[in-house]
Amino acid sequence: MIIAADPGFSAGDVYALGLLFCGLAVFAAVGALSHQSERAFSASVIYLGLGLAAAAALEILGIAWVEPLQDAELVERLSELAIVVALFAAGLRLDRELSWRAWAPVARLLLIAMPLTIGAITLFGAGVMGLSLGAALALGAVLAPTDPVLAGDVGVGPPGESGEDDKGPAFALTGEAGLNDGLAFPFVLLALWVAVEGGAAWLGEWAVSDVLYGIAVGTVLGALVGYGIAGAAVRLRDAGLMAPALDGWTAVATVLVIYGVCEIAGGYGFLGAFVGGVAFRSYERTHEYKQRVHHGAEILEKFGELALILLLGSMVTLAGLRAPGVAGWLLVPVLLLLVRPASVLIATLGQRLPGGRPLRRTERYFVGFFGVRGIGSLYYLAVVAGADALAEGELTVVVWTSIACVLVSIVVHGISADPLWRRWVE
Repeated sequence: MIIAADPGFSAGDVYALGLLFCGLAVFAAVGALSHQSERAFSASVIYLGLGLAAAAALEILGIAWVEPLQDAELVERLSELAIVVALFAAGLRLDRELSWRAWAPVARLLLIAMPLTIGAITLFGAGVMGLSLGAALALGAVLAPTDPVLAGDVGVGPPGESGEDDKGPAFALTGEAGLNDGLAFPFVLLALWVAVEGGAAWLGEWAVSDVLYGIAVGTVLGALVGYGIAGAAVRLRDAGLMAPALDGWTAVATVLVIYGVCEIAGGYGFLGAFVGGVAFRSYERTHEYKQRVHHGAEILEKFGELALILLLGSMVTLAGLRAPGVAGWLLVPVLLLLVRPASVLIATLGQRLPGGRPLRRTERYFVGFFGVRGIGSLYYLAVVAGADALAEGELTVVVWTSIACVLVSIVVHGISADPLWRRWVE
């Protein structure tokens, strides 16, 4: 006969310990988010601390856990879901007219600062770290996107918060983080092409399929589907056919539809998710329904952040931290304190806000400093690892160097964002 329990006392199995830890982590998240405005550091710092504590416990107990190289597909799928919700929520926050002048601060960061960042990291990876061109370019592409969740700590506020969208740095950071998670994808694919094919015969195919087609399809479908669902949802809501208590779930349904349609059509789903959020917000901007939808998306966004940063911290090992070597760890301050700020200062030279006011020097410094790396980089790491395009030794260096940059960025930016915002921007 099979019985449900063994005789005698038992300390519990790994699954029960995992449930206990997850419960405590959610309690910590609720507490952290409830008093976020009262602290000078981000809740992400707390999440990372919990994740690192979990990593230490896993090592002490000898429990096998998720490994960024061997479990790349799992990491990719988990981070993918968290990112699309975060991108849609970021799009819902933005309420500027669709004109070049209004979006010029974001365009400069995407068209100038991001390529400069990728190029500088590629040069460092090849010249200082000794990586091949494909691996160095992959490192640059992985570290190119800024994080839509973590940038939200100083970004534009929820719909209905007047004045937030007028702050140049807030809009620039939110728009950049929303768009560069999708626009980094062509560079990731470029790195894989370089690593696998070599030469340049494939550049035309990459430019047409991976750049022009992917971006165009993601943008158009994201806008059409987001705007269309918003119109249908508002009408159904006003007709009493959708319960107000379930408004938040509309965000989940909408972003999954947008992402699925874009991916099926061969476009960039990340780009579609953000554009879809902007389009959703643009339909009847003043409708109170938008606030409730954003609230639902924001809750999911925050708990997705909790899950992914916990996962990131729990995967850290001493062997992994040694993998980048001196040169890899040197990239961390070079990226955060030199490459990112310099590229943004170049990109925002002579920048004016839509109202005509020049972007202040301190505001440019803040945007340059606050280039936080996060779960977007974790997703692209998993894509590169799963592609099997890099040599194992180089892949290990790329993965753990990127993780090192993300870990340090979460701590440094999480602690300094609020004080610097008050000093340089407000």
